[in-house]
Amino acid sequence: MDSSKQRDNFRMKELSEAVGDMTVSLHFDRRLYKEDIRGSKAHVAMLARQGIITDDDNQKIRGGLTEIEVEIEEGSFPWRPELEDIHMNIERRLYEKIGETSGKLHTARSRNDQVSLDMRMFVKESCVQIQSLLIGLQRSLLDLAESNQQVVIPGYTHLQKAQPVLFAHHMLAYFEMFDRDCVRFGQTKDSADVMPLGSGALAGLPYDIDREYVAKELGFSRITANSMDAVSDRDFIIDFLSAAATCSMHLSRLAEEFILWSTEEFSMVNISDEYTTGSSIMPQKRNPDFAEIARGKTGRVFGNLIGFLTTMKGLPLTYNRDMQEDKESFFDSYDTLYSTLSAFIGMVDGLSVKDDEVRTSAEGGLLLATDIADYLVGKGLTFRESHYIVGQISNYVLSKDISFRDLTLEEYTDFSEIFEKDVYEISVHTSLNSRDVPGGTAANRVQDALRESRLRLESGRFE
Repeated sequence: MDSSKQRDNFRMKELSEAVGDMTVSLHFDRRLYKEDIRGSKAHVAMLARQGIITDDDNQKIRGGLTEIEVEIEEGSFPWRPELEDIHMNIERRLYEKIGETSGKLHTARSRNDQVSLDMRMFVKESCVQIQSLLIGLQRSLLDLAESNQQVVIPGYTHLQKAQPVLFAHHMLAYFEMFDRDCVRFGQTKDSADVMPLGSGALAGLPYDIDREYVAKELGFSRITANSMDAVSDRDFIIDFLSAAATCSMHLSRLAEEFILWSTEEFSMVNISDEYTTGSSIMPQKRNPDFAEIARGKTGRVFGNLIGFLTTMKGLPLTYNRDMQEDKESFFDSYDTLYSTLSAFIGMVDGLSVKDDEVRTSAEGGLLLATDIADYLVGKGLTFRESHYIVGQISNYVLSKDISFRDLTLEEYTDFSEIFEKDVYEISVHTSLNSRDVPGGTAANRVQDALRESRLRLESGRFE
C-alpha cells in the first residue's frame, strides 16, 4: 500500500452534519490506552513468532507503541477526535512515527475483537480494585465492631424497635453483604477472563495465529470458543454492572442507617465532621451529606445496568455499533462505586457510637416482649397462648406509658397466674445471651464471628 492510500485510511468519511460527534468515542475510550497498547504488543509479538511479520517489524512496532504510551502519560500525545476512538488514534500516531510498517499492526485483527480484548482487560483490573476497596471497608467495619463489642442497640423490623442486639452483630451483617459483593466481583473477573483476539470481525482469521500464546502473554486463563460470540459478547460488562448495582444497594442501606442513627431522634452515632456539612442558614445543623450522596448515586448505578441491558436486548449477531454504549455505562458505574467505597471507608473509620444513649434506647420500651413470651413457653404454655398474653400486657404498658420493668407482680398475674418473681430476671443481657445459636447475637457467638471474620478477611482469598 502506498503512503497516500494509507493516509486515506485515517481520514474521516464525510458524514451528515446532523450526525455530529455521535460516532466519536475518544472522550471516554481513551482510558483504554494501556490495554490497547499492551494488547497490540502481544499481538505483533505473536505475528512475528508465527512468521506472519518479521522480527524487525515486530521490534519497530513495539518501540513505536512504547513511545506512544510515554506521550500519553506525559500529556503530549496529539489526540485527534476526527479519528473517532483510541484505537485509530494510536494507529495513526504509530504511522507518523514508523511509517508504512505501522500498517502491519492490524494484520489478523479487527477492531471488533480488539475492543473486546481491551474492555476485558480493563474489567479484570477494575474487579481487583473494587475488591480491594471492599476488603478495606470490611476491615473498617470489623474495627468498629471490635471496639464496640459490649454495646447493645435496638434491633429493628419495619423500622420499629423489635429485639436487643449487639452493635457488633449489626455491623457484621454488613460485613457479610460486602463479602458477597467480593465474591460477585470475583465471578465477574472470571467471566471477563477469556481472550477474544483472533476472532476477527466475526468469522475467525485466515492466518496461522497462536491465540493461546497471546492469552498467556496477556494473563488470560482461556480463549473464546466461538468467534461470533466473542465479538458480540458483553455479558462480562453486564456482570460488572449487576455486581456494582448490588454493591451500591448495600452501601445505600448502610448509608440510610448512618443517616437515621445520626438524627436527634435516634441519637445512636456521630458522623465525623469530615463527612458532614453545615447548613447555609441554620448554624446548628450538621448534615450527613456524604451518606446522602452515596444513597443518591445508587440510582445512577441501577440506571446504567437497566440502560445497557435494554441496549443489548434486541441486537442480532454479531457486532453492532450500539455496543459502544457499554463503555460509558461501565466507566460511570466503576467511577461511582470506586469513589463511594473510598468515602465509606473514611466515614466508618470516623464513626463514634453514643454508648449511653443507645443503652437507654435498648433498655426502654417493649424490646423484651418476645423474651417474656418465651418465658411463658418455658412455664408450659404454647407460644401462641404466650404471644396473646404478652400482646395484652404490651397494650396495657403502652396505655400507662410505662415499661415492662415498671409492672408489679400483681399486674403480671392479672394477665396470667403463671408469672412468678423470676420474670424480673429477664433483662437485655439475658435476652442477648439466650440467642446462643450459630449466627445469633449472644456475646460469645458474636466474639466467634468477629474472630472468624478477621481470619477470613486476612486469608487473601480474593487476591
